[in-house]
Amino acid sequence: MQDTVLIVGSGPSGLSAAAQVAGAGYKVVMVEKEETLGGAPILSGYAKLVPSGEWAKDAIGRMVKRVEDDKAVTIHKGTRVTQLEGEPGNFTAKLSNNKQIKAGAVVLATGFTHFDSVNKPEWGFGTYPDVLTSTQMEQMVASGKIACPSDGRVPERVAILLCVGSRDRQIGREWCSKICCTVSANLAIEIKEMSPETDVFIYYMDIRTFGLYEDRFYWKSQEEFKTKFVKARIAEVTASGDGRLLVKGEDTLVKRPIVIPFDMVVHAIGMDPNQDNPEISKVFGVELEKHGFLQKGEQYTNTCGTSRPGVYSCGAAYGPETIDDSIAQGAAAGGRAVMDLAALVRKAG
Repeated sequence: MQDTVLIVGSGPSGLSAAAQVAGAGYKVVMVEKEETLGGAPILSGYAKLVPSGEWAKDAIGRMVKRVEDDKAVTIHKGTRVTQLEGEPGNFTAKLSNNKQIKAGAVVLATGFTHFDSVNKPEWGFGTYPDVLTSTQMEQMVASGKIACPSDGRVPERVAILLCVGSRDRQIGREWCSKICCTVSANLAIEIKEMSPETDVFIYYMDIRTFGLYEDRFYWKSQEEFKTKFVKARIAEVTASGDGRLLVKGEDTLVKRPIVIPFDMVVHAIGMDPNQDNPEISKVFGVELEKHGFLQKGEQYTNTCGTSRPGVYSCGAAYGPETIDDSIAQGAAAGGRAVMDLAALVRKAG
């Protein structure tokens, strides 16, 4: 019986799972395909996190340090799992660095892929330099300066377009990405804090700032930071004669066409399944749900489970998820893994 848990992925959920397993007295082997730990918040250069308002590099940095400093955790960076054989309590994993790992359980904290805005070409990304994604705008906020990429001027008007790569059956994205409304409201606040003279507009189909986020971000962005929310269907983003961007569509509240000039347009991009999921499914012997995320095990008695016994998962590997919930699910997955290993030991004894 192995006393090691293999954790694949080092984003917020994977780091949380590793800390949970190590804290319970078990060993951890963490495998991360990138050369840097921390997942999307670090690799994509997120600015301040929702809802804490803490800089991503600081918050996730603490989680990384906690795991890196734990002697019970062995980390393989720039590495993938190429094969997994065995059964609960006794798995053998082969790694791309030619090493072999023995583990009693596996946690897949493999996360998601940001939607690629080139799949929504009518909204101007890739055509106009002042059309950005929300991750690029986060990087700009983190850099400390809001400026149009085309010429460096401070934008007078910024439009944030919601549901880019979400709730769009025409491009095969039927799901809500859960985080975009709140992140965009927070991004509007950050833009105004750094550039008070800039007006920010958010174009939406529906606003889904669930729970306490309604007051903390939706209303705060409107009442304190004067963000304008416009319920609309956007048709296209084009360029005007003076070099500004034109957002064209329909204001769905008053049922009339709109053509509004902006200096910058931001795509609030959604969360796609990890682009590696077909390979992950094959290597780990787990099923995918119809959209391509990992398939959950039985909802109520197989917490954090997958279709393969002894292999667990958490966070955005299952579907769009917030960072805080991913962290909680990572801890749950780590706890479930060691609980099942302890049960196997009792049964064997």
